[in-house]
Amino acid sequence: MTPHEPRVSQPHLRGPGRNPATGTRGTAWHQPNATTRVDSGEAEQVLGRPVDRVDGPAKTTGAARYAAEYGYPNLTHAALVCSTVPRARIVEIDTSVAAALPGVVAVLTHHNAPALKPPRKQSVLDLATLAAGTSVNYLNTDEVHWNGQPVAVTVAETPDAALAAAALVRVRYAELPSTVDFEVAVPNAHRQGRNAMLMPGGGTKGDAESALAAAPVSVDLRFSTPAHNHNAIEPHATTAAWQGDALTVHDGTQNIDWTRRHLAHGFGLSLDKVRVIATFVGGGFGGKGKVWAGTVLAALAARATGRPVRLALTRAAVYRTVGGRTPSIQRVALGATTDGRLTSLIHTSVTRLGRVGGHPEQVVSQSRHLYAAENILVEQRQVDLDAVANATMRAPGESIGTYAIEAAMDELAYELSIDPIELRMRNEPERNPLDGKRFAHRRLREAYARGAERFGWAARTPEPGSMRDGRWLVGMGVATAYHPSLRLWANVTVRLSADGSVLVRCACHELGMGTATAQAQVAAHELGVPVEAVRVEYGDSDLPAGPGAGGSAQTASIAASLVEACAKLRREVFGLARRSADSPLRGQRLESLQARDGGLFAGPSGETYAAILARADRSQLDAEVGSDTRLGQLAGQARFTTRFLRDARRWVRAAAGAQFCEVRVDPDTGEVRVSRWVGVFDIGTVVNAKTAASQLRGGIVMGIGLALGEETLVDRATGRVLNANLAEYHVPVHADVPRIDVSCVDEPDPTMPLGVLGAGEVGITGAAGAVANAVFHATGRRVHDLPITLDKLL
Repeated sequence: MTPHEPRVSQPHLRGPGRNPATGTRGTAWHQPNATTRVDSGEAEQVLGRPVDRVDGPAKTTGAARYAAEYGYPNLTHAALVCSTVPRARIVEIDTSVAAALPGVVAVLTHHNAPALKPPRKQSVLDLATLAAGTSVNYLNTDEVHWNGQPVAVTVAETPDAALAAAALVRVRYAELPSTVDFEVAVPNAHRQGRNAMLMPGGGTKGDAESALAAAPVSVDLRFSTPAHNHNAIEPHATTAAWQGDALTVHDGTQNIDWTRRHLAHGFGLSLDKVRVIATFVGGGFGGKGKVWAGTVLAALAARATGRPVRLALTRAAVYRTVGGRTPSIQRVALGATTDGRLTSLIHTSVTRLGRVGGHPEQVVSQSRHLYAAENILVEQRQVDLDAVANATMRAPGESIGTYAIEAAMDELAYELSIDPIELRMRNEPERNPLDGKRFAHRRLREAYARGAERFGWAARTPEPGSMRDGRWLVGMGVATAYHPSLRLWANVTVRLSADGSVLVRCACHELGMGTATAQAQVAAHELGVPVEAVRVEYGDSDLPAGPGAGGSAQTASIAASLVEACAKLRREVFGLARRSADSPLRGQRLESLQARDGGLFAGPSGETYAAILARADRSQLDAEVGSDTRLGQLAGQARFTTRFLRDARRWVRAAAGAQFCEVRVDPDTGEVRVSRWVGVFDIGTVVNAKTAASQLRGGIVMGIGLALGEETLVDRATGRVLNANLAEYHVPVHADVPRIDVSCVDEPDPTMPLGVLGAGEVGITGAAGAVANAVFHATGRRVHDLPITLDKLL
């Protein structure tokens, strides 16, 4: 089989104009590093429109193929054998019974597996070194570092045979001392030792403890959140095939470039010998952002057997081999004057880190920015466990950190007898509270005002337990959503053809958020062409390297490079036109032109791209931003790091919002039902009203799960995940989710190209806090330990 070519996306329009439900609108595009500007007459009609996702038909008809759906001749199937102890050395592995099973091709262990280079040492100077999920060199060591680490791989003619063989492998261990119980380890927590996803995790202003002690009104609360695991609808899967010394991998990854570089390093290959294809990914939420054992071992098994291998993880294997969200213990203490002005804000946390990799989660980072306290202390500590490394999980840190700070603000509001929204507005800062930096963009007041009106907050009676609907107790809660905004490097090429069509190429990722659709709209906006005229190729490492889909940064990052590439095309087209005596653009200035109607125009005068290229006898024009060479990649990352540090010194940039939740609680059983939700968000420019709303709703649904059901149960003696399945790990289902009313302020951030901030993660932040606050309003019981279950309310 020829490896699958990148899918070409052709947008399909739903309808013209502006979305009356969200009030979205187009904005003038920003070109901060250019000397000329061309306005797009299509702005109001293209940017912000609720364009249908281009991958919708393929997904709904079953035509879309995922990593485990690619067929190769002579394809085999693999399964993992995972350790059952947390820390040990392997004394013996008996594979004889497994190898004799009919259909088994090979059983690979550290005795017979091909050699791999260990993962590279992590460095922010080369972000691809962050690719490895853990530092373990799989099947090249006899060491076991967590309960669930793969210690063998079976390869067979069918998936059932591979799984049956895996169950027959017998392993004998020499166990070593281990630490697996988070709560037992908490007293030995130490200051955070590794960088928390590029985000600062601590900071101080004044003497917060003394101010707390002196405050007329105060609360001092302890909160806890459990570990969580990813449950994307598509479990991790890899199909790997070698042709000589060239490797092709179909993988459900959120970071094609990192995966390619990690595999090239491990197998000692040049980059041009590795191709990674991820046209469709069935959800990731951070769990597919790094390279975990399954991907590496599929490629290793294919090399060892000389046959293509498919390794599709079972749901249990995902829990065992892929990291999740850390548990946390948090302290939030607030001191205030009697009129509600904060004099002290303390937010500290203890989180878990595996000994074999990962990064701390920035649990307290939002508390550096949310409220104008006179004295602030934010601090993160960690414990090191013999556990799988943490993975990023939608808004790592902020999702659980906003729960604690927002529940504490709610508690303080009750102590002060002040409306919870009013308390937040009295402490809404003009500048960053910790260091006085400017906010690049902050529209929280508008979000709260609009949300309160849409939700009907004025109908709420303040006393807990005072609202009923028949036998149900009714509660209303609010919380602030907050997530930092990033912009990464992105390589992009854009081709303008003589027929007026546009081709955008970038190895970006489609995890369900509508990437190709949004970037088609950006290109159409910048060049003044119909969205139907734009095609986007993505999901293949043969394309220009794009950023990973994480940190809510992909859309903004690609859009920034796309804006620059389209500017190059407009300049080149204008250069062709003004050299022709027959062109109506001759004698014009580029900055006075509009990109619209498929060409460049000054008022009614102008001409189409097709006419300009035809006159110049050119079939196409190409523009490129970025470089795929090793030096070019490092230079791009260096520019990103420089810009990140420069921006961090100048201002605070983030998406934010206001979450409004209504719950109904059965007073006899403790059953909690979320009955209404309103969310109003400031995500900068809305590129696509439909996909942005879908992203925000998805985050809120995950926040409801975080608040009411999700919890990874770990055996405190062995470190074994006990509920590694969807029967016992409770994610929200349709019956748990009400109608979610989402809208956006839709004002551009002036410091970002096109004004885009990102929508992928802000929706989950504050969501658990809003649920917890609504439950308190309904029942008068403050639950400090998530999830909020029946036993905690009865």
